[in-house]
Parts: sequence; C-alpha cells; structure tokens
Amino acid sequence: MSENQNPRTDASNEVTVAPEAGNAVVHADRFPDPGVPEHKHRLTDTDPKAAKRAERTVTLLFVLSILGTVGSIVAYVLVPPDGTTAGVRLSTLLIGLGLALSLLGIGVAGIHWAKTLMGDREFVQERHTLATQGEARETAIRDMNEGLEDSGVIGRRGVLKGAFFGALALFPLAIAVPLIGSVGGDWNISKFKHTMWQRGTRLAIDPSGRPIKAADVTVGSVFHVVPETTEEFRETHEWITEKSKAVVLMVRLNPEDLRTDQSPEGETWSHEGIVAYSKICTHVGCPVALYEQQTHHLLCPCHQSTFDIADSAKVVFGPANRRLPQLPITVDDEGYLVAQDDFAEPIGPSFWERLK
Repeated sequence: MSENQNPRTDASNEVTVAPEAGNAVVHADRFPDPGVPEHKHRLTDTDPKAAKRAERTVTLLFVLSILGTVGSIVAYVLVPPDGTTAGVRLSTLLIGLGLALSLLGIGVAGIHWAKTLMGDREFVQERHTLATQGEARETAIRDMNEGLEDSGVIGRRGVLKGAFFGALALFPLAIAVPLIGSVGGDWNISKFKHTMWQRGTRLAIDPSGRPIKAADVTVGSVFHVVPETTEEFRETHEWITEKSKAVVLMVRLNPEDLRTDQSPEGETWSHEGIVAYSKICTHVGCPVALYEQQTHHLLCPCHQSTFDIADSAKVVFGPANRRLPQLPITVDDEGYLVAQDDFAEPIGPSFWERLK
C-alpha cells in the first residue's frame, strides 16, 4: 500500500494491513448485525377511534368501486352508441369513467387498508431447509392464520370484508357485460373483406374530401386518398369505420418506370403512370405512408416492410408476406380519377381464410 492511500479499518477501527505483493485481499472483521429497528406504532395501533375511521374509509372506497362497476353497466345499457361519432365518444367516456372509478376504488382501498389496519411488524426467520416436518408445518399454518386475523380478512370487520369481496366480485361484470352484450350483433364477417370503393367512386383528398383530377397529379407527387362521399355521411361514426378500410396512397410515376400495371386478367389498373394502393400494411395493419421517390418504395414505419410500387407493390424487404392490394383506377368524362371497382383482394393483414 502506498503512503498516500487511506488505510482500511474494520468495525473496531483497527487498521487492516494490505499485503505487500500479489492480489490477495485481507478481510476485516464483519460489523455486528444491527437487527430489526424498534417497531413504531401507528396512530391506528394505539387509538381505536382512528382505527375505526380508517376502517370506514376503506369500506367507503370499496363501496365507490362497487358504484363505479354498476355505473359502467348502466352507461352501457342506457347510453349505447347511436352511430354518430359524438354518440360513440359519449358512450365510451361514461363506460371508461365507471371502470376507472371501480379500479381506482379497489386499488386505493387496498393500499389504505394495508398501511393503516393490517399488521406492519417485521418478522425475522432464519433460513433453513425448505422441507418441513409436522411441528414446523403446524407453526406455519398458525402464523398464517394469525396474519389473516390480524389483517381483518377473517374474524372482525365484517362490513369492510363485505365491501371488499363485493367490489372484487362485481368488477368483472363491468368488462363482461359489454363484451357479452356485443356478441352476435352481426355475424356477416364477409363484409370485412370489402371496402366502400365501387365502380365510379371518385378519389378524394384526405381529409378535405376534394375530388382529384388526373391533370392535378404531377410526376413524383403523393396523395392520401379516401372515397368521395357526402358531408352528412362524413359526420357519422360509420364513416370512420369505412374510411379505416378504404384509405389509399396514390402516386404518379413516369409510365416507363412501371414494370407492371395490369391485373391478372390483363386489364390496366393505372392511368398514365398514376397508381393507387391500399395504405394498410399487409403485416399487422400499420399505415404505409413513407414514400421514397428515387426508388419508388413505400415503407411501413412500424416494422420496415418495404413495397415496390413500380412493380405491383411487391414486398422487397421486411416481414410482410404479400403485396399491397391495388385499387384499379381510371378517369371519368370530367377528368376526375375514379375507381374501376373495389380491391381485388382483402386489404390489411393476412389471415388464413382471407380468400375463402
């Protein structure tokens, strides 16, 4: 040890001399175990009135949880979604507030119960072989029963226990009732394989809804596109659902850059280099909206699936296992871009029965 180093000392303040050579370590004597600090009684441990107040508080919190559960069920029954965005928002808000109150009541009540009424003494048990015999098992069971009785789960505080078990028993209903109530409303799953695009539907800019003329689309430009519809329909919640399936990304390329612009039947699905593809990634449904103009690649920001729109949006990189569905387009008599038909295959993530 060099002269400018501080010597190490043990618990008795005796200097521990380091060896002159090598990496050996000389351990000082271990300091004595300070033990468990002296237990400090809480107010509820010494004042029966304070304990009673805490018990009433915990009971009230569990009752609030029960009211929250009942309130969410009532909101689901009396305030169902009416098909409008405002109606769906109000129904979701009321159900959510009920669920929040129910969970918050249970959580805060449990914490307050543990901090004010349950035993808080520290117990020390020496480690020993895990396998126990008769007497040790009896001791463990006795200790467990004493802990349950001390916490108030068994024995006294009947009202508190009733509120506790009532809140826990009723809370699942706040989730189960809306789920069960929604089952069987519409079993027509084939409609999820189609969108609102149909022959003659104009392509409109999202979100303004303004129709697009082919002459307004320059080479290299990108448009986020939705079907043209009425202003009244755009105010409904059904529009949000339909829009989520029908969103399209439209790009104009030089016609000579297109390697494939025909359907399997030989029909042309593009117009003078303008192509339109579903914006929903075929991996897990994220929006594919990052366009690389030089490579003609569309990039999904979620998992980096990359599609080549110059070659029918085939997958060139990433986890997606099929290309983006193409929307066949043409122009009408006024020069507006319109759909020839719906997508030829289901949009979105792949699933095992999508072509059935």
